[in-house]
Amino acid sequence: MNQVALITGASRGIGRGIALALAGLGEDLVIDYVCHTAAAEQTAQDCLAAASAQGKQIRAEVCQADISQSRDRKRLLEFTRENFGRLDLLVNNAGVAPEDRADILEASEESFDRLIAINVKGPYFLTQLAAQWMIELVGKRLVASPPSRDSPGRSGTSAYRPKIVTISSLSAYTASTNRGDYCVSKAALAMLTPLFAARLAAHGINVYEIRPGLIATDMTEPVKAKYDQLIAEGITPLQRWGTPEDVGRAVAAVASDAFPFSTGEVINVDGGFHLHRL
Repeated sequence: MNQVALITGASRGIGRGIALALAGLGEDLVIDYVCHTAAAEQTAQDCLAAASAQGKQIRAEVCQADISQSRDRKRLLEFTRENFGRLDLLVNNAGVAPEDRADILEASEESFDRLIAINVKGPYFLTQLAAQWMIELVGKRLVASPPSRDSPGRSGTSAYRPKIVTISSLSAYTASTNRGDYCVSKAALAMLTPLFAARLAAHGINVYEIRPGLIATDMTEPVKAKYDQLIAEGITPLQRWGTPEDVGRAVAAVASDAFPFSTGEVINVDGGFHLHRL
């Protein structure tokens, strides 16, 4: 039976890169999106092709849901339950930038509220719902497969080791005064992982944050020229743009259980931006 991954904001950009990477592992997918139906459906088709190229057969289902809305979060989890009956990996990827890059002395309260609702409240409460279901599933596996004589103290949960990954941003700790609302939302989001990692460890649910740097997507396209110059000047030790595929590889490593004795960790995918240099 394939593992099942739910990826929010997966129609384009980083979410699409994550979906393709997980498809290559042979994971069934729930591709969440809000507006771009055609892009979401294309991502689903491309994921099927990516899996087939690796000799794997998967399902990729598309679900429209706005994670800032409580009813949509519930519907997204119910969609996953009805279609697959399990959830092995939640990837909190959906997020937005401010519509206008305004100086913090002039930025609007409406923009702040929008970013907090989508970038913070959405993943926080979606993770809450997903974690409750994962705990339920862990319990069922424990009943079905009690500890064996050969593995005392270990239940038969090897087939179900659920994980939660949140995609944040270097803006969690880097001040950009023309998009303060975005920075505040990402700084708040950075606390989601240690909170849920501490709460869920006893249930065997590992939680991770992946923190991308400058990633070439439609979101960063408007400021491409600015960051092309900064990259050329060495703002990152690895002097190139990151790609959605770079982030996808990091999520795939988590999904592959590459870090079984780690939880609450931040994985930087930023070309070394986070390094302090003299």
